Amino acid sequence: MTSPTAAPAHGVVDLERDYLLQNYARLPVTLHRGKGCYVYDTNNRRYLDLIAGIGVNALGHAHPRIVKVMRDQLGMLVHTSNLYYHEYQGPLAKRLCEMSGLQRVFFGNSGTEVTEAAIKMMHSHGNRISAAKHEVIALDHSFHGRTIGSISITGQPKYRKDFEPVMPGAKWVPAGDLAALEAAVSENTCGIIFELVQGEGGVNPVPFEFARKARELADRYDALLCFDEIQCGLGRTGTYFAYQLMDPVVLPDIMVTAKPLAAGIPLGAIAANERAASTIAPGMHGSTFGGGPLACRTALEFLDILDEILPTISDLGAYFRARLTELAKRYSFIREIRGYGLMIGIDMTMPCKQIVLDALEEGLLVNCTQNTVLRLLPPYIITEQDIDRAIEGLDRVFAKEAKRAEG
Repeated sequence: MTSPTAAPAHGVVDLERDYLLQNYARLPVTLHRGKGCYVYDTNNRRYLDLIAGIGVNALGHAHPRIVKVMRDQLGMLVHTSNLYYHEYQGPLAKRLCEMSGLQRVFFGNSGTEVTEAAIKMMHSHGNRISAAKHEVIALDHSFHGRTIGSISITGQPKYRKDFEPVMPGAKWVPAGDLAALEAAVSENTCGIIFELVQGEGGVNPVPFEFARKARELADRYDALLCFDEIQCGLGRTGTYFAYQLMDPVVLPDIMVTAKPLAAGIPLGAIAANERAASTIAPGMHGSTFGGGPLACRTALEFLDILDEILPTISDLGAYFRARLTELAKRYSFIREIRGYGLMIGIDMTMPCKQIVLDALEEGLLVNCTQNTVLRLLPPYIITEQDIDRAIEGLDRVFAKEAKRAEG
């Protein structure tokens, strides 16, 4: 196979090296266009996209219905600010309330921005009760964003250490440890936040009994419970939101979501019940760009399409995990296949950086998190034939790794 192109003729890589902040470790490929589940580099080499822009491109690339809506809206109205009404924000808020079981919505531009809104709700709620009620309980290995507020509650020290002191009051407990959770929550707790499936934390599902205990403790100590559905929500696990996998469903007070909502246009949303929503009065929070007409109209189309394909996601995910389990039986360095729906983690016994590069050579875009976990977030429109192609490519990658380990 031909190698991926390191840079196109016009020097994109050189320009980025010379002028961009050097905060990204990019892979040696320059992408040019996409169609369906595939992207193409500047040499027209095709790659099966199994990471989908870290879950953003849930409908793949250049979906015809999304393209049509975007083109139409671009010719009409792109931005209004939130000084005025437009036609799509209210309908989208209603739709998200109906999907989530919550009552009110605020729109931002990203997951980290709506997480900030959630933190402000928690703190406002706590301040109404007591000045000491400002502690937020989160989980070890969690990830909630890159702003100071969101890294302050992120349970991975590497994201906080260079920016300390950060916001005080965060406590972290191991996912699934009911005793540790109960010990951490107190009268000083204003909020509890966690992902039902930790994405950056290694595609780790949080036990449902832990979520039930969190709900119980939030009620007992008058704290707000927030589920972070930024990566695991909006169909990724086979339900609208991952908390809906539980039977009976445990409803949070607050839910934050983002990634695929507007099919690539930046948009995040926080949904809250009336109790949590009442903590934000006029003037206490806002967003210049959040919830603009282009993003909201596109999001409404995304949700229409999601309704049509949602029943297929669990089946496709089960098929993908079954095929990966076949590989795990052949390669001893695969410890575990885990996840729900089309959110899949392949836990390995060794670092995955070279495997990601080898997969690129095979025409597969995959991602590594927590150093030893291959993360797959393929588009919801992936087919069994695409999955078979992915398995064939990963088989060659793993065979290369096995040979490397032998010699």
